[in-house]
Amino acid sequence: MTLRIERDSSRGFTVLKLIGQIRSSDVEPLAAQLDGESGVVLDLDELALVDAAVVRFLSASEERGVELLNCPPYIREWIKREKT
Repeated sequence: MTLRIERDSSRGFTVLKLIGQIRSSDVEPLAAQLDGESGVVLDLDELALVDAAVVRFLSASEERGVELLNCPPYIREWIKREKT
């Protein structure tokens, strides 16, 4: 399974739902979608697999104000460990 991104801008802000697996090679295209956007939410509810580069990207995105919605506990813990 690869990464699928569903975009929803109907609520006054942009929600990008990430579905499937996201790898380091997916980070650059995803970052391009976030570039210049404000009030972006990444919905991680259907995200099945990530690698270390993705966790660092998610952590950095969150620090820039991107909300991580429905973040799986293992990803949240990994982000926490990357910060320390």
